Amino acid sequence: MYSRIKRRAYEIVEPTPEGDRPSHIFDMALIALLSLNLLAIALETIAPLEERAGGAFLVFEIVSVAIFTAEYLVRVWACTEDPAYAHPVKGRLRFAVQPLVLMDLIAILPFYIPLLVTTDLRFVRSLRLLRVFRLVKITRYSESVEIIGAVLRSRKNALLSTLFVTFILLFMASVLMYLAEREAQPEGFSSIPAAMWWGMVTLTTVGYGDLAPATPLGRILGAVVALFGIGLFALPAGILGSAFVDELEARREARRSEAQAQTCPHCGKPIGDHAVSET
Repeated sequence: MYSRIKRRAYEIVEPTPEGDRPSHIFDMALIALLSLNLLAIALETIAPLEERAGGAFLVFEIVSVAIFTAEYLVRVWACTEDPAYAHPVKGRLRFAVQPLVLMDLIAILPFYIPLLVTTDLRFVRSLRLLRVFRLVKITRYSESVEIIGAVLRSRKNALLSTLFVTFILLFMASVLMYLAEREAQPEGFSSIPAAMWWGMVTLTTVGYGDLAPATPLGRILGAVVALFGIGLFALPAGILGSAFVDELEARREARRSEAQAQTCPHCGKPIGDHAVSET
């Protein structure tokens, strides 16, 4: 009985195959609660609204933390159903230090720390902003975020290469602009690190306008860097675009293969239904 309850709890709190209605309802309810929490965090920063509805915000926070705490405890308790964390002590400890599980803990700690430790109220207010980590919890239930993670993992080498080339170009542009502008604008281009701010703004084509070349050589260099920036930042877009297409196609093919494996090749009916009809 105990083992069945723990197994079912694990199936509900952890991502499971489609068709498990209680698990799906749990996921949707938690996503709705997380979304409301993020809205509450934003609304609490509006001083007049916080003064009028502070009590309601506090009640909502208590209820939310109670639910998130129960979810965290159930998740750690039931994790031993996963063979990778089967040991009752070491398995749970290894599970508890997983990034997403740590984010779950950080999301609820801001509520408990002021209750356990007497500290400065300004620190408590800053600590409460850590509740924004509850946003990370949504990633566990979002297929879109899962796809983004898979895409980044599959193209990490290409993206790192692009980042390296970008840094080299940024550094070279900053050095050249420092040499060209340091006498005309000693305050703005006082050092290479100071020139790197201009280089970053120019390469990303943001163009704040707070720092601009004044000499003819500096302007020519600025135009060349801006043109390089347009082409350079198109590279990650192309890499990620092709990776998204590949990942979506791979997932479609996996679903198609799974559906074909569950279908009788002769009559086209689901294998389970076919077996029942023969019986």
